[in-house]
Amino acid sequence: MQNKIYISLKEIDAKTLLGKESERAHIANDLPLRQWLYAWLLNPKIAGNLQKTVDKWIGLLIVLNLGVMLFEHVPAVFEPYKHWFHGFDVFSVAVFTVEYLLRFYLAPEDEEFKAKKFSRLAFVSSPFAIIDLLAIAPFYLQAIIPVDLRVLRFLRLLRMLKLFRIVIPAYQQFVVANAGRSFRQRVHALVFVSPYGGKMQELFDAFIGVFVMVSVMAVIMESVHSVSYLLNPEFAILDAVAVGIFTLEYCMRLYSCVEEPGFKHAISGRLKQATVPATIIDLLAIVPFFLEVFLHHLLDLRFLRVFRLSRLLKLTRGNDASAILAKVIKREWPVISAAAFIMILLVVLTASLGYLFEHDAQPDKFENIPTAIYWAVVTLASVGYGDISPITVPGRFMTVVLAFIGIGIFAIPAALLSSAFSDELVKQREALKRELYEMMKDGQIDAEEVQIIRTEAKRLHLSEEEVNALISQIQQKMENEANFSQLSIHKIAERPEFAVEHYKSLLGQIRQLSLLTDKAQFQAIACEQKGLSEREWSLWQQIRGPH
Repeated sequence: MQNKIYISLKEIDAKTLLGKESERAHIANDLPLRQWLYAWLLNPKIAGNLQKTVDKWIGLLIVLNLGVMLFEHVPAVFEPYKHWFHGFDVFSVAVFTVEYLLRFYLAPEDEEFKAKKFSRLAFVSSPFAIIDLLAIAPFYLQAIIPVDLRVLRFLRLLRMLKLFRIVIPAYQQFVVANAGRSFRQRVHALVFVSPYGGKMQELFDAFIGVFVMVSVMAVIMESVHSVSYLLNPEFAILDAVAVGIFTLEYCMRLYSCVEEPGFKHAISGRLKQATVPATIIDLLAIVPFFLEVFLHHLLDLRFLRVFRLSRLLKLTRGNDASAILAKVIKREWPVISAAAFIMILLVVLTASLGYLFEHDAQPDKFENIPTAIYWAVVTLASVGYGDISPITVPGRFMTVVLAFIGIGIFAIPAALLSSAFSDELVKQREALKRELYEMMKDGQIDAEEVQIIRTEAKRLHLSEEEVNALISQIQQKMENEANFSQLSIHKIAERPEFAVEHYKSLLGQIRQLSLLTDKAQFQAIACEQKGLSEREWSLWQQIRGPH
């Protein structure tokens, strides 16, 4: 089998299965300073060092710089806080400068440059080093040469190129993993979770997630008149860019979904994908924009802008908790619907009584039964806004009773969902335990099985300790089964390999018995006292053999 990974059952642990790195790198403290710094900060081959952390925070700072530069183009935002903007710029340049100088100093330890005669010169002339230099050069350039502020801001956009330090290695890995595959298969690897996606697929998901959050925040802030007045053009451009990205993602999913199991057919497979809830959410995220653009001359569709908040639902695609919750609701729906029916019945009855008791006293507030329903729901939910409240004695008494009943009635669905959610997680973890046991029975785990275990452990939010406990239980069970002397004859008979071993063990015990027992007395009891039948005696002589 290709990519077979042989793991001894005695050596297997959670780190091996989950592919987690050691919590702390094992780096000798007596190394020379340069080697020690490179090992801790920049060496990508040492598990548990700070290299990924450094890249993550540098990447976050780059993205923040882009946001800050966008706000600098709005005078109403920039002018009152320009000293804060300048302070952030100084801080960013300081961090990027330290990073550049650190990489320059540690270049002789880098695998890419250490073999060259002038390693630091080779680093300075490398594409990544040039990008790093361009990210900080404008700041120092303005201190020497007078530079127009608009030109300076444009040059600072070069900091975005630093993201290539993260993207390019992921892209190279993606190209290697998808060598020889078709264009559609590569698109599928980029937008769907698969063994071929790797880091590039994770970056794609992160990019979409960031744009979802930025887009939703823009929609929320657009509702604030003072902010919308200042940033209206920026909001319009951002929305158009977001729609373009989400539309491209939607088309990529429909185009490549035929590579997914269950969606193979060119037409029916894509239609099936289009009706998947996550894909419908993707469509809702872009439809309001196009309806408003193409139909604004016929209808006033500005109200559709609020539906742009549905983009937030796109984040549920990678969240398994929502899928588990949907499964729980479907399973417990009969009980939940019964509780809902009781709540509706109670609301209607109490609203009718409230209308009866309070209408004459407060005709403006208890105008009709629908208005009284609002009061009943607010009271049952123990919210009590106070905008509608009874003033008659029967009405107040009924409000007290209703409030007490509401505590229990509204708690029923919450308790049901909480208990069912917990039970579902337990069931799925038990299923993973059984699946892991079946994988480990042959004493070896291949790459595909390892990937399944990692995916399931991530979906069920299993910690390293829980996976180790699971492995220990399975190992104990397998050890007990291996010692079949402790098993009943029925359990042994269920496994032919156990039955053969047990038979050989019994034969060995009979031979030992023939050597250790007194032969004359054994024969006397077996034959003269008819302790054994003729067939049993004959079998005994055959097993014992000639002596």
